[in-house]
Amino acid sequence: MKDRVIEKALLLAALSAIGILALITIFIFREGLPVVFSKGPGEFLTGTVWQPSRGHYGLVPMIVGSAIVTFGALIIGVPLGLACAVVLAEMAPPRARKILKPTIELLAGIPSVVYGFIGMMILVPWIRNNPALGGTGSSALAASIILGIMILPTIIGISIDAIEAVPRSYREGSRALGATEWQTITGVVIPAARSGIVAGVILGMGRAVGETMAVIMVAGNSVQIPDSILKPVRTLTANIALEMSYASGQHEQALFATAIVLFIIIMLLNSLAGLARRKKKRKRKLKGDPAGGVEVA
Repeated sequence: MKDRVIEKALLLAALSAIGILALITIFIFREGLPVVFSKGPGEFLTGTVWQPSRGHYGLVPMIVGSAIVTFGALIIGVPLGLACAVVLAEMAPPRARKILKPTIELLAGIPSVVYGFIGMMILVPWIRNNPALGGTGSSALAASIILGIMILPTIIGISIDAIEAVPRSYREGSRALGATEWQTITGVVIPAARSGIVAGVILGMGRAVGETMAVIMVAGNSVQIPDSILKPVRTLTANIALEMSYASGQHEQALFATAIVLFIIIMLLNSLAGLARRKKKRKRKLKGDPAGGVEVA
């Protein structure tokens, strides 16, 4: 009887997380869909003017801003994250890895407002005072750099797990054929761990898309389609955070509609990451590989 009670209690705890997610989803869609239907989906997804006081709710400037900032963060974070994962998983001595890996994981625990404050006090003035850059400093470039640093723990952690999942026999076989250490890493290990690395990049992208506070502090928050990475931008998350405190009526519903768009984007990214992981598991089963989840280069 005690085992059954514990089993049911754990099941209830697990289902509660799903229930909370379902309630949040229902609430967001219930609040946001009325204005979408009244204005039409086209105005939200293709409109370029966001003026709630005049009833214009075009999300294109925020969608473009989110895309630019996220793409810039990936350009910065993916090479650094992958290089760091390769060093920690394949090259670093055990003592150095014991120090470096927890230190990198500690970056995930730093509040986003701290990243934003550092960016606002150091990065933004540096961009503004740099003769080669200029501008106001608060820009898509500043937000991209901050987010590129913030997504590093996600990319590094998952990439390390993917690289370590590659069987040792792959490395030994490559070396037996005369490949150097670097050739083994670039020609065998990384291609074999590709699915896991891609999943880490996608999850890092989801972190970048959903970040709010740090972006608000360094992006400039101007509702416009920028023609340069040095111009201010406003992201979808920043748009909700900045205007929700005083919004009412249709304006408030439009912000919930913004949350729906953001919710769909995050769900798509998580689904892509899940597909990458399932692809890795299917290949593991087909090849009968006990190490699991690797692709043959």
